[in-house]
Amino acid sequence: MTKTTAERYALAAAGTVIIILTAGGFWLSYAHLAEVAGQHGLRNYPARQWTWPATLDAFIVAGELLMLRAGLRNTADWWAVALTATGSVGSIALNVAGVSGSRNGTAIPLLDYVVAAVPPTAALLAFGVLMRQIHQLVTAPDDTGKPVSAQPAKRPHALPQAVDRQTVPRAGRPADATLNELVEIGRAAAGEHGRATRAVVQQAIRDKGLKVGGQRLTQAMAVLRAELRTERSDE
Repeated sequence: MTKTTAERYALAAAGTVIIILTAGGFWLSYAHLAEVAGQHGLRNYPARQWTWPATLDAFIVAGELLMLRAGLRNTADWWAVALTATGSVGSIALNVAGVSGSRNGTAIPLLDYVVAAVPPTAALLAFGVLMRQIHQLVTAPDDTGKPVSAQPAKRPHALPQAVDRQTVPRAGRPADATLNELVEIGRAAAGEHGRATRAVVQQAIRDKGLKVGGQRLTQAMAVLRAELRTERSDE
């Protein structure tokens, strides 16, 4: 298993846990707020009782989504922050306050408050982590070395095929290997697979546990293709 594959499995597992935690926290918080609403005037109106918690929890969801949108645009949305903070603080406060309202003045153990506060707090943190993972996934560099969200509609023109390996500038995202080492890996992969495509060379580099940016890979491919043309002309 390569490093990249292991990272994908770890991310998928973490994402699954985060989604489950988010859903569980929201449900526990929502259900408790519905009970609180039933104890304070809405018991005879089930539809309104179960709709009422959304007036708080929906602020959290809307605020987090707007914060994600702002993050993708590299801007700050203070309205989104205010929505998230209002919904989160209100949800936690009412979940805790609902404990006092259900005991009719009797002594309340401290853990009762803790139990009431944990679900909305966990839901807030888990949902924030989920939005962060989505943001990192969307803005992660692809094969061109640029964030996916920043990709232009048209692909840039390819570099000239004839490139001197000693004069190629080392631009783009830093790699774990030099240009000459990347060319050697690509040369070996081309001999093994019988072709020197970008996908074959990139996979061979990844199988070595190395990282390479899109521009550096383009440079290595230019050198390999120049060599292939030279070999064919000599035959």
